[in-house]
Amino acid sequence: MSYNTFGRLFRVTSWGESHGPMIGCVIDGCPPRVSLSEADIQSYLDERKPGRSRFVTQRREADQVRIMSGVFEGLTTGTPISLIIENTDQRSRDYGDIAARYRPGHADYTYDRKYGIRDYRGGGRASARETACRVAAGAVARKVMAHLGATPPIIKGALAQIGDIAADRSRWDWTATRDNAFFAPDPEIVPLWEKQIDEVRKAGSSIGAIIEIVADSVPEGLGAPVSAKLDADLAHAMMGINGVKAVEIGDGFAVAALRGEENADPMRQENGKTIFESNHAGGILGGICSGQRIIVRFAIKPTSSILIPVPSINRDGERVEVATKGRHDPCIGIRAVPVGEAMMACVLLDHILMDHAQNHWGRGRNQPPGQT
Repeated sequence: MSYNTFGRLFRVTSWGESHGPMIGCVIDGCPPRVSLSEADIQSYLDERKPGRSRFVTQRREADQVRIMSGVFEGLTTGTPISLIIENTDQRSRDYGDIAARYRPGHADYTYDRKYGIRDYRGGGRASARETACRVAAGAVARKVMAHLGATPPIIKGALAQIGDIAADRSRWDWTATRDNAFFAPDPEIVPLWEKQIDEVRKAGSSIGAIIEIVADSVPEGLGAPVSAKLDADLAHAMMGINGVKAVEIGDGFAVAALRGEENADPMRQENGKTIFESNHAGGILGGICSGQRIIVRFAIKPTSSILIPVPSINRDGERVEVATKGRHDPCIGIRAVPVGEAMMACVLLDHILMDHAQNHWGRGRNQPPGQT
């Protein structure tokens, strides 16, 4: 098994390495006759691409996407969509010193133990470069959801915390996230993060972050109670992003400190509509969407490629020190916001397609045709 594919009905297979000639993905399960162009995908890739500010890696990649199949005369055909993105600014010589050495915290050691061979240039498949494929697939998923529903889910992401400096919830403004280099929802936190990242980069180190992704206008009933829980699939998708070490839904780990009456989300009916008075559950109950805002947060570890020497071993088991040259993100969490949004889109579309296949006549009290 290769394990390079995610999704059940909307299936995405990514391929390529950080310093190979190109990367890309194949998307299967996209419905036919959906309007799709390279421009629809490019706008999302531009938000993730490197070199957008001094706070991210200075590797210069245009991340220009090309549609190679599955689209004819501007419409999807229902056949696999193949997307490619060329790598144009590799500096593989920067990684010569770690060809036989393992970067602590990176996947170098485990790749060697599993396969007996690894592409050490930029981390190969373990590089965050692979996430460009996910962003491209997420752009396609958003187009499909807009095609299928009059009110498609509204997906938003923000950087909630860098290191120990968190955005102030009292100043949280979703409209501000695209007005700064950090996807910050709190404009007043930006100068503090700028100073922090400059200090981290100057020291040759790196730092972690927390990203928050939300989705509004998600149809009630998406998900399933056991093996296709919506929250489980979201956690799986976010955890699969390179560098992610923790995922939480709604209040997440904070629920451990709550009592039952505090954690409950009280409900009432107003004009025939169900109203929830709180959202500790993050919009998902028993694996099924309640119609409330879906809230997901994930934590990204500090970049493993740093200039500070760290004790390690080489392939022969000898003790060495590893310091990684090259152009690296001092905080990969900054560019992870579009990636998290993309994974949310892919999972929601996958569940929309599954829900339609099972409940095409309607949900809840509605009955299938021919029954009373």
